[in-house]
Amino acid sequence: MSVLEKITSEDAIALEDKYGAHNYHPLPVVLSRGEGVFVWDVEGKKYYDFLSAYSAVNQGHCHPKIVGAMVNQAQTLTLTSRAFYNDVLGKFEKYATATFKFDKLLPMNTGAEAVETALKICRKWAYEKKGIPENQAQIIVCENNFHGRTTTIISFSNDPVARKNFGPFTEGFIKIEYDNLQALEESLKSNSNVAGFLVEPIQGEAGVYVPSEGYLAGAKALCEKYDVLFIADEVQTGIARTGRLLATCGNCSCSDKHCSATPEIKPDILILGKALSGGAYPVSAVLANDNIMGVIRPGNHGSTFGGNPIAAAVGMAALDVIKDEELAQNAFELGELFRSELGKFIEGSTIVNAVRGKGLLNAILINDTEESSTAWDICMSLKENGLLAKPTHGNIIRFAPPLVMNEEQLLDCVSIIIKTLKQFEK
Repeated sequence: MSVLEKITSEDAIALEDKYGAHNYHPLPVVLSRGEGVFVWDVEGKKYYDFLSAYSAVNQGHCHPKIVGAMVNQAQTLTLTSRAFYNDVLGKFEKYATATFKFDKLLPMNTGAEAVETALKICRKWAYEKKGIPENQAQIIVCENNFHGRTTTIISFSNDPVARKNFGPFTEGFIKIEYDNLQALEESLKSNSNVAGFLVEPIQGEAGVYVPSEGYLAGAKALCEKYDVLFIADEVQTGIARTGRLLATCGNCSCSDKHCSATPEIKPDILILGKALSGGAYPVSAVLANDNIMGVIRPGNHGSTFGGNPIAAAVGMAALDVIKDEELAQNAFELGELFRSELGKFIEGSTIVNAVRGKGLLNAILINDTEESSTAWDICMSLKENGLLAKPTHGNIIRFAPPLVMNEEQLLDCVSIIIKTLKQFEK
C-alpha cells in the first residue's frame, strides 16, 4: 500500500488491529490532519481537539514556527549522537536553563525517559552528596501517580493494569497518600535514607486531581528540612498548561494579576516533556542546579537521540511560541471561563458531579461508577458532535485543548459539551 494511497477509517482501524500490538484502546476516530485547535479525520470531518495528545500539543497542531524550525534543521543536520558536539544543543540548553532558572539541562526524548533520568540523578546525589549508604536510597512517591510505563516506574504504580504480570519490580520506593503533608513528614522522619520526593503538581492521569492550596509549598519546605530533593514531574502540567509556565510556579513567567499561587516553589529537579516540543518531535529534559547535576559524569547516562539537533531546534521554537503568544495567560483566562460556564450547568445536573482543574487542564466527574461505560459513551457522543476527549479512571473525562484556543472557540466547545451531557441526564 502506497503512503499516498487514501484509506478509510474502517480500513485504518483494521490495519492497526491486525498488525499492531493492542496496548491502547483508542476512540474510533482516524485522524489525518491537524491545524491549531482542530483535527480532521480521513473522511474530512472536523473536530475540536480537547486532549492535545495528553498536553503535548499546547502550541496547537502544526504550529508554523515549530514546524519551520523542524524542517529547516532536518534539511541541515539531523543526528550526530553525543559522540560529537552539534551547533544547536548548547543554544537550546542555554535558552531552556535561562527560561526555567536552572544551571544545567540533561536532554532526553520521552517523558518516561526523563523520569528515569531524574531518579538516577537523585540516587547518585544521595550517595555522593548526602552520604546515604550505596543501594539503600529511598524515593517517596504518591499513590495514584502516573510517571510513565517503564519497569522501574510501574514498580511504584498502584494501577493493576499497568503492573500485573510485569514483575519482578524495582525496589527503593515509598508510597504515600497524595496531598497529605502529614504522611510525607512521617515518612521523612522515620527513614534517614530518603533521597527524594517525586510528585506531580496535579495528578493528570488520576483524573486531574488538584492538591490543596499550600500542599506543594509545604512539601518543598519539608524536603528542605530533611535534606531531600523535591522532584517535580511537570511533563503534563508544564509549559503553560495550568495557566503558568510551570504548575510549581517558582519560575513563573505569567503576569502577577492572575498568579495566586505561592510565589516560590522551585523544584530541586524539574522534569519536562510533551509540550517542550509542541508535539512535533520527541523532546524531554531534566533540569537541576550544578550541586545536583554535577554528580553526572561521562558514561553515567546517555541517549543516542537525546539532544539531537532537530530536538534542540524544535525545543527552542516551542518555548518561543509559549512566550511570544502569551499562552500561559491565555490558558489561565480561558480555564477560569471554562470552569465557570460548566459549573453553571453542573449546578442543576444529575450526570456530572463536579468540574476541576487549573488553566486548561480540567476534568469533569461523571455521576456513575468507575466500572460503568458512561464516560466512554459520553466521549463517543462528543465525537459525533465534533469534539474529541477521552475518559480516565472510568468515570472522569479529561479536557485539555491546545492553548492557542480563543474565547469564541472555547464557548463553542462548552456548548458542545453541555449539549452532549444533556443527552445523558438521568
